[in-house]
Amino acid sequence: MELPTKTILRTQAITLTRTPATIKGLDAAALFAPWQQQLAVTPQILVALSGGLDSTVLLHLLATAVPPERLCAVHIHHGLSANADHWQARVEDYCRSLGVKLKTEAVEVTATGEGIEAAARSARYAVFERLLRQDGLLVLGHHGDDQVETMLYQLLRGSGAKGLSGMPAQRPLGSGQLIRPLLAVGRDQLQAYAKRQKLSWVEDESNSEDKFDRNYLRKHVVPALAERWPDYRQSIQLSAEHSTEAEQLAETLAGEDLCALDLREERAGWSICIEQLLELNDARQRNVQRHWPALCNLPRPNKKIIAEINRAVIQVREDADPLLQWQFMQWRRFQGRLYLLACSGTDFDSQQQYQWTLDHQSLDQVLQLSDSSQLIVEQTVGDGLVLAPEQTLTIRYREGGERCKPAGRGHSNSLKKLFLEYGVEPWWRDRTPLLYVDKTLVAVGDYWVCEGWQAQPGQAAKKILWRHNSL
Repeated sequence: MELPTKTILRTQAITLTRTPATIKGLDAAALFAPWQQQLAVTPQILVALSGGLDSTVLLHLLATAVPPERLCAVHIHHGLSANADHWQARVEDYCRSLGVKLKTEAVEVTATGEGIEAAARSARYAVFERLLRQDGLLVLGHHGDDQVETMLYQLLRGSGAKGLSGMPAQRPLGSGQLIRPLLAVGRDQLQAYAKRQKLSWVEDESNSEDKFDRNYLRKHVVPALAERWPDYRQSIQLSAEHSTEAEQLAETLAGEDLCALDLREERAGWSICIEQLLELNDARQRNVQRHWPALCNLPRPNKKIIAEINRAVIQVREDADPLLQWQFMQWRRFQGRLYLLACSGTDFDSQQQYQWTLDHQSLDQVLQLSDSSQLIVEQTVGDGLVLAPEQTLTIRYREGGERCKPAGRGHSNSLKKLFLEYGVEPWWRDRTPLLYVDKTLVAVGDYWVCEGWQAQPGQAAKKILWRHNSL
């Protein structure tokens, strides 16, 4: 099985972390040189503009390198500060002075387990991703000191090579790309530029509060590092590049190992062979489990979650039906295989029923089910379900005691035994849509059509597909 194509994009983006050598004069042409071609051809250039020093200087530099009418600043009103309205007004005035379009968005920030800063970041990036068009660019003002703080913060969290790679200079975001042209520039250089250009900016009062980890690092730790090691930025950036290379190698190895573990696409996810996984040494097993979700564009589990996958899913007895859920993913085990499933988070109602009258003139029809899955009907010949024009399908779920006779079999059997025979995973058995005409069971999901309802060679029919859009 081929891995998703986004994997390739991510790997390519990681290699772009090296930016130009520190530029004392902040020459716009040199700063944006690595992205000159992209900036010239992209259909959209968004610039994140908080009104602070970093984004104010970034927009000014961009407006000298790119025609201002091609730029669109994006200001996020978080509503977390009493000064938020004032900041937005300042941003509006600044964009007018530069002749740059401005898009403002108000977001509601709800604190999560990771804190208010993480929640605000998630809210911002959700807006950026929604606004980005195909092949558009989002330009962010993160600079070299931000990179240092990120690296120190990740180090103190016990992060591995991925976290210690720091912020990449470019990576995919939604339908476009995110770029950070200022990662080789220090905050002191931005301040010097702003003073020379007579730029004004706003200061977020929360930046002075030591209760936030990044503020503490900025105010107390980084100055001590700078006094002892003047070249700390360059040294930390070099470590980030080494970590990036290590992460690339680990990701490549994980992809190769996954393909050797009989990786299969499953309903709402993927599976691998547990026996083959356990033949790898412990480090490679953990590497596979760490990168598997990421290679499929899902969050990476941490060391604690990986240990729990091993204990509660992989190491349980063969006839168990284990389940570990983290964020919107599930790990399960069945018939010697480890399953990684992407969950929609929608509650399943086994009492739900649907009446579906098919249009026999339409080529394809879709019925959206309450658990975010879909029934899709395709017009076929000689394969599928045959219905008379006046017949309506009723879709409901297993209650117990159902029997049917799959097409081609000599006798009927209980649905329970048929699920076992067909190797249907236990977690899908009660969720499989059962298709009835009146009180007769005519098809079971997309597993089989019942005897007497199947198409004959050359006969027009309807092929039932049961798909989960959680992928």
